[in-house]
Amino acid sequence: MKDDRALPSLNALRAFEAAARLRSVSLAAAELHVTHGAVSRQLRALEEELGLALFERDGRGIRPSAAGHRLLEASSAAFAQISDCAAALRRPQRDAAFVLGCPGSILARWVIPRLPDLQHDLPQLTLHLAAQEGDFTPRLEGLDAALMLGQAPWPPGWKVHTLAQERIGPVFSPAMPGAQLLAQQPPGALHEHALLHTRSRPQAWPTWAMRNGIDHQRLHYGTGFEHLYYLLEAAVAGLGVAIAPQPLVAEELARGRLVAPWGFVDTDGSWGLCTTRGDDPRVELLAQWLQRQLQG
Repeated sequence: MKDDRALPSLNALRAFEAAARLRSVSLAAAELHVTHGAVSRQLRALEEELGLALFERDGRGIRPSAAGHRLLEASSAAFAQISDCAAALRRPQRDAAFVLGCPGSILARWVIPRLPDLQHDLPQLTLHLAAQEGDFTPRLEGLDAALMLGQAPWPPGWKVHTLAQERIGPVFSPAMPGAQLLAQQPPGALHEHALLHTRSRPQAWPTWAMRNGIDHQRLHYGTGFEHLYYLLEAAVAGLGVAIAPQPLVAEELARGRLVAPWGFVDTDGSWGLCTTRGDDPRVELLAQWLQRQLQG
């Protein structure tokens, strides 16, 4: 026996609600982006399922019958409620701040100076920035995405948007004692200098040396710093030669506060925007913006 409480086809109800509200099959078809015939078939099927007429002729148009009026009121209210619920479900993700984690040095020296441009270009994106000290957790807990320098293999479950190749090079202040003479010498002259270095990037100097045909075992290290940010501040202050990713010192190079006489070399690493959430369109939007900034 047929269940009297069984719901009619959702497509048939949508066709009926539009046709009854607009009092036109043609207008309903246009609103639903289907053909006139498709709406007509849905209406016939619905009337057959319910066993009564839902429309009456009204000149060259149609109008709901008494039964049709009852169904129109119920279906319109139901669709409105569903629409409001769907909008409310979308709103928290759209309005909630996007939590972006990144190492403190990248945050301070690269992200924050570009926030005005980001807010201008992506006004719909509200950011919450979280400085990350040390390694990121495998699940990136508490973050929508993380901006970092790294290289494959990435942790399982991460979706990584590769933004740009990592490029590094030695930099120092033109006010550093002996800076002018050093800038005129080949890279191998750095063997004679105590190099500034950071614990967070111990591979940076050896990588640069090997890329330039220099024996990295002959490098001599001076003052070390816990974080890259302090390392670069020391270089700007004229305390020695530091190794740095190009984007983090581009502003100081442009202003003449630092010099990079031997340029920068590619490493095996890259800038990446990493996430474990594959269904957030804001990640793709932000990745495209970051890529333009890093490659521009």
